[in-house]
Amino acid sequence: MPDGGRLAQGPVLPAIGRLAVGAGLPAKSRLVLHRAVCLLALCLALSSPAFAVVLPPAVAAQHPEFDRVGGGEMRWLGFKLYDAALWASARGEAAMGDAHVLSIRYSRAIGSERLVAVSLDEMRRLGFGDEVRLARWGEALAAALPSVEAGDTLAALHRPGEGAQFWHQGQPSGEIRDPELARAFFAIWLDPRTREPQLRAQLLGLADGGR
Repeated sequence: MPDGGRLAQGPVLPAIGRLAVGAGLPAKSRLVLHRAVCLLALCLALSSPAFAVVLPPAVAAQHPEFDRVGGGEMRWLGFKLYDAALWASARGEAAMGDAHVLSIRYSRAIGSERLVAVSLDEMRRLGFGDEVRLARWGEALAAALPSVEAGDTLAALHRPGEGAQFWHQGQPSGEIRDPELARAFFAIWLDPRTREPQLRAQLLGLADGGR
C-alpha cells in the first residue's frame, strides 16, 4: 500500500537512525541499542521473500531475460520445510518449455543422502521406475546435491533436452548431463502429477500467492 510504503521509508527508518546514534545516552547504552537495531534489521531482511529465495548471480548474469514466475512454501505436518521459487522467460506451463531455474531455501538441515533418497522416491512415484537407471541417477544426484543447513539455498538451472546445473549458496555444486534425469528431477515439482499440486501452481504463477 502506498501510504504504508511512505511511512516505512519516511519517518520510521530515520527515527531508528537517530536512536542508533543514541544522543544523550551513555556509551554502553548506545552500544546495546546499536546491537539491537542491527539484530532487528537482520530479522527483517531474513523474513523478506526476496532474501528467502534468490537467483544465483551467475545465472542472473547469463539469463537477464529471466523473471520470477512464482513461488510458495512446502510444509509437512504443519512444519515448514522450504521456500521455493521459479524463474523463467515465460509464465504458466510455457515456463517449462525453455530454460528455467528452481531455487529452494531450506528451513531445516537435510543431509545429501536424504535429499537424494527423497528425490529418487518421488521419481519412482512419477513412473521413472527402472531401478538400474535410478541407481545411476542416484550417483549423479549425490555429486550435485550437497547437505544443507537451515537458511541454505539450492538452485538448479534446467535446460530441457540438455541437462541441469546446480548451485549451493550461489556457488556451483554440480552438473547433470543426462537430459532424462534432469527432466525427472524437475518433474518432482513441475509435473502435473506432483505430490504438491498447489505448490506447482504457485511456482508456475497459476495460483494466488505465487508472486
